[in-house]
Amino acid sequence: MSCSTNTGRTLRNDPAEAGKVSSRDRKMRKEGAFMKNESTLKKVLFICTHNSARSHIAEGLMNALYRDRYRAFSAGTEPSAVNPYAVRVMQEIGIDISDHRSKSVDEFINQDLDYVVTVCNHAKESCPFFPGGRKSMHKGFQDPSSVTGTDEEKLAVFRRLRDEIRDWIEKTFGEKNCPLQE
Repeated sequence: MSCSTNTGRTLRNDPAEAGKVSSRDRKMRKEGAFMKNESTLKKVLFICTHNSARSHIAEGLMNALYRDRYRAFSAGTEPSAVNPYAVRVMQEIGIDISDHRSKSVDEFINQDLDYVVTVCNHAKESCPFFPGGRKSMHKGFQDPSSVTGTDEEKLAVFRRLRDEIRDWIEKTFGEKNCPLQE
């Protein structure tokens, strides 16, 4: 059984189809076809030092969880490269950040941003004020790139970080907890 939505997608009620995303839907999501008009979304910039893991995880989670209300970006005070473990742990929960790139905070200076969120203490110290940001927030998370060990041990740290960031985003930006009441 299926029904059409106003986006032209077909929703299936067959349990065997639950959770499956067609290649057409994946392409439309990537192109933003399921999002509201960009001008109605609150803009959130997540900043960490290297823009390699924490800020990309936060960007990916925010865009996946709350794409109907927020448009997230990420940047670093000293950008490097996206950490492959961050990409892997996000893929595990169905969020693709493989096309992300590390960006400098300079790319976002004086842009109209509703929230600027630092996700590491070094970024907060380096960037205590951000031109163009309406509201600044800070939530420090452990730097997973400094962890040593086997692949599985590193993945465990990245998974824990991903889940901590998700919990914080849900508590802070979830339906009943919008930090900017207008």
